[in-house]
Amino acid sequence: MTLNTWWLILVAVGVLVTALVVGVLLGLRARDREDARPAALVSRAERLRALPAFRASVHRRMALLSGILALGAVAVLLGGVVAARPMSAKTIQPVNTSRDIMLCLDVSGSMSDVDVEVLEVFLDLLEGFEGERIGLTIFNSSPVQVFPLTDDYPFIEQQLQNVRRSFDYVDETPEHWVGTLNGPGASLIGDGLAACTMRFDHLDDERSRSVILATDNELAGASILTLDEAAGYAKSKDVRVYALNPVQGKDAEVSAELSNAALSTGGQSYALRDTTTVGDIITEIQKQEATALKGQAQVIRVDSPDLWIALTLVAVLGFLLLLAGALAPGRIGSARSDAPKGRGERVRR
Repeated sequence: MTLNTWWLILVAVGVLVTALVVGVLLGLRARDREDARPAALVSRAERLRALPAFRASVHRRMALLSGILALGAVAVLLGGVVAARPMSAKTIQPVNTSRDIMLCLDVSGSMSDVDVEVLEVFLDLLEGFEGERIGLTIFNSSPVQVFPLTDDYPFIEQQLQNVRRSFDYVDETPEHWVGTLNGPGASLIGDGLAACTMRFDHLDDERSRSVILATDNELAGASILTLDEAAGYAKSKDVRVYALNPVQGKDAEVSAELSNAALSTGGQSYALRDTTTVGDIITEIQKQEATALKGQAQVIRVDSPDLWIALTLVAVLGFLLLLAGALAPGRIGSARSDAPKGRGERVRR
């Protein structure tokens, strides 16, 4: 157990010590006043004090007063513990029911005129998803992961906006593109798609995994994997590919190759500028079953005052009961009736 504001215990101790000191001072002052008054002397008083009933009454009263003091002190200290907010550690493991989506963007020169539109589509897609984990990987001759899968949507939106703004400085090699030209050639679509497929985690879990691939499919150079081979690899990993084609309808052969690759994985190909593209992609992805993903176990601290509140109430209740017993008419005076009556007893003034 830990205390959130432990110093309140010191405050409770200070209050208790102050109350004791004030009580002692008041008692001493009252005794001095009592000693100053003229006393009425009672003959044979020692015989009265020796009576069993008198002694039992005195012991009972002393026990009551001691109990009142003890329970009062305990109640004050327990109240200080409750005020200090006792906390206990609790281990939780968050569970997120979601799907995984990797945005895969071709940033080659041939795509520079349409990448801003693609990112607008990505931002529109973000508004349509809720709770899905989303990542972004860009590629040219080599791939670079901009951010991994995450469900932090404000962060995702900020990163997409940053990449979108970077296209205003295409002549200055934007920071977000560093690492995309680490090999010969350009727009190596097969390598880019394979790299995006490899960005998924929790591979031992059966999850809905999708790649949204935005490319014009204009290969310039020798890639390690062809588009068909990369699509086959994605299919083997149960990853569906949804292609965004900015040249849909302009080059039938290029469009057909991209469309066939997406279809082979169970996905679809869409024209970039179709008004239904965003809605269709969201619908297709949401048709896939969302699965639970256990997050990393976390240790949190929670308030746990129940026990201390219960103990405080018990102490206060005991204090009140003993106080009521002490204030009730005592039996010390009744012991006087047990004293022997005779000619030897008299009062001297």
